[in-house]
Amino acid sequence: MAPRAISSGTISFGLVSVPVKLFSGTQSKTLSFNMLHEADKARVKQQLVCSACGEVVERSATVRGFEYSKGQYVVLTQDEIKALDSQSDQSIEIEEFVPISEVDPIHFDKAYLLGPDKGGQKAYRLLAEAMKKAGKGAVARFSSRGKQQLVLLREALGGIMMHSLFYADEVRDFSEVPHGEEVTPKSGELDLAVQLIGQLASDSFDAAKYEDEYRLRAMQLIEQKVAGQEITAAPGEAPKGQIIDLMEALKASLGETAQGKPATAQRKPPRKKRAAAAKSKASNE
Repeated sequence: MAPRAISSGTISFGLVSVPVKLFSGTQSKTLSFNMLHEADKARVKQQLVCSACGEVVERSATVRGFEYSKGQYVVLTQDEIKALDSQSDQSIEIEEFVPISEVDPIHFDKAYLLGPDKGGQKAYRLLAEAMKKAGKGAVARFSSRGKQQLVLLREALGGIMMHSLFYADEVRDFSEVPHGEEVTPKSGELDLAVQLIGQLASDSFDAAKYEDEYRLRAMQLIEQKVAGQEITAAPGEAPKGQIIDLMEALKASLGETAQGKPATAQRKPPRKKRAAAAKSKASNE
């Protein structure tokens, strides 16, 4: 099914305006399970419950509040919240062009695909090709639904992709996270580690090589249960031992990769072969 446009907007840089349509650039395939009443297998409705008195609260009886200290809230009215909203004109105002490599991945939030809207094909193509040739992306401000987001536009796969970005004060650094004392690697350990990285390295990243193994196993289990088959839980993997000698562990890892084996687990067969094997096993049980 073709994706539907989330909204429309206009990219502006200089005196150039590019009307565009906004599409979600990703789709989550994470499995979600519903809460059911065990007796009749019907979905359970969630209720709003007051944490102080325990009473069920109707949505119409709720207000919006901000916790400014532990357990202390300031309440804002709908008019006050509305007054905070910036102009929602779906504009994407480009502030500057920067090298893509200069934007740390930690700032990336969500990805969207931008397609040209009516009358914007030529300007859209011009902007996409210009960014590609210049090797730059565009940092912009996207005004939508009363809020303003920091975004990055870049040419990708022949079109323009938009990434919403976290602001600088939303990104944590290691000053907030304990990451151990400074340790100096022993002589030779660093060289062995770099050698291991080289053996496991690829020239490019191919996302198609990786699959959500949990989702595949869960779907196989669900299909078997729908078919009325009895399920036997597989034994869990033995826990990995703690690394005592780092140098010996690096040498052993290099030995495995040199023989064509991954340093962690055995490579798995392609998805189609695994799916066929699973169906064959299920039919024989």
